[in-house]
Amino acid sequence: MSDPVASAVKARPALASRLIVAAIALGGFTALGWADGTGLASARPGSWLLPLAIAVAVGGGCELVRLAAAQGVGIAPALVPCAAAAIAISPAVGVWTHAADPAQPLSVMGTTAVACCLAIIAMFAAEITRYPVGGRPLGRLAGSVLATVALGLPLAFVVALRLLPSAVPITDGWMPGLIPLVSLIAVVKAGDVAAYIVGSLIGRHRMAPRLSPGKTWEGAAASIAGSVCMAWIVIVQLSSPVGPRPLGGWPLFGLLVGSAGMVGDLSESLVKRELNAKDSGASLGGMGGFLDLVDSLLVAAPVAWVLWTAG
Repeated sequence: MSDPVASAVKARPALASRLIVAAIALGGFTALGWADGTGLASARPGSWLLPLAIAVAVGGGCELVRLAAAQGVGIAPALVPCAAAAIAISPAVGVWTHAADPAQPLSVMGTTAVACCLAIIAMFAAEITRYPVGGRPLGRLAGSVLATVALGLPLAFVVALRLLPSAVPITDGWMPGLIPLVSLIAVVKAGDVAAYIVGSLIGRHRMAPRLSPGKTWEGAAASIAGSVCMAWIVIVQLSSPVGPRPLGGWPLFGLLVGSAGMVGDLSESLVKRELNAKDSGASLGGMGGFLDLVDSLLVAAPVAWVLWTAG
């Protein structure tokens, strides 16, 4: 039997590391968000935050390559992170080059569709040039495309949230133009924190014991409650009364985006379980890797985008 005292002592450094990394990440996002929202140095919307999307795409792509390689699954080591980053930033590129109209959200995501197609073509070309080196080209191709699109496309929705037209002029403050993006991150992360706290304290009924033994139904209920409460704070309290609202208002947004965040968390658990890994990486200390940080956001981002554009 394990010693509970020894386990608690062992867990303290990991918890401290998680808190430090979380504080740094929050501080960095807040600073860059302020710079982006105020248009510091006359930068275009999204300019200051775009490096974060690139870092997550490249870091997460490298983690997927490493995890797959550890299980004998070969995917394109350079193409996956680079193509994922290209797809992630494609909405901003479309708006900045006037290839897409920011007032038409579907037009903005059309640029992303083009980026996805170009990435797939590049991966086919890579396999053609190396055929039959290493064997199993279709397996490599399928793995590369899946890793790239599953990472890059949701990140493109995150970027597209920042580019949604706002009914509030930028001179009214730095937050209004960032509300769609902030609502996604705050709602999902509030759910994550609530699930962790309640699940650790009173969680008894396992939600997915074979996939993720640490997740409980008590934690899931707390996650939804935390997400809905945070949706009210961001969409009602931090937004202008005359600003835009997502479809269904804050209750539906909190419910659907919070639920999608839990699906995203379980989706990464599925990937890690199949690839026999506890964390996606160790780049972020106690937080694990880039994918561990954004897993819930990847599934929730398209849901949040649909609700905001429909609203």
